[in-house]
Amino acid sequence: MRKPLYIGALLYLILIIPPIRSYMESIMIIHMLIQLPLLMVVGWFLGKYIVYKAPKVFHAINENGVPGMILIVAITMYWMLPRTLDEALTLPQYEVFKFISLPLVGLLLADSWAKIRDVGQIFIYLNYLSMFALMGWLYLDSPIQLCNNYLITQQKTLGWGFIFITASMIVYVLQYVFIDRRRIEE
Repeated sequence: MRKPLYIGALLYLILIIPPIRSYMESIMIIHMLIQLPLLMVVGWFLGKYIVYKAPKVFHAINENGVPGMILIVAITMYWMLPRTLDEALTLPQYEVFKFISLPLVGLLLADSWAKIRDVGQIFIYLNYLSMFALMGWLYLDSPIQLCNNYLITQQKTLGWGFIFITASMIVYVLQYVFIDRRRIEE
């Protein structure tokens, strides 16, 4: 059961190496759609190990998964804002907060996702689908530069990245709805 711990720790160490961190933060789409999710993946792997080792603690503070999911949504919404990307590049305390809060999101996701069951999972999924569509529209349609540290062309590229993720999520929903599950289960 230590394998997720090692994978998460190794990935975290790779992400904090200064040249890798600087490169990922120099390109807006890589910063938002690769570095931030990878930090959540770090937390997911670490969370698998931590939840396994301390199930009573997580049962006491996150019994039905709702408190964890509320915190997950709040933190991820915060990091989707253009201002926070700028602050993470200019203020060290925001950078530190990024490297703490996003692994926490992954850790809570590892504990909360299975606990919220089908209706909660669908609600969260559709919430993120609409958030990604809105952020794509915001980054694409904004006539001004939203981030001081990135060019407007990088902003438009990120907008198309969000639109691609939204389209992929819609395709996933459609295939999930229209595929006969009985045949897969057999």
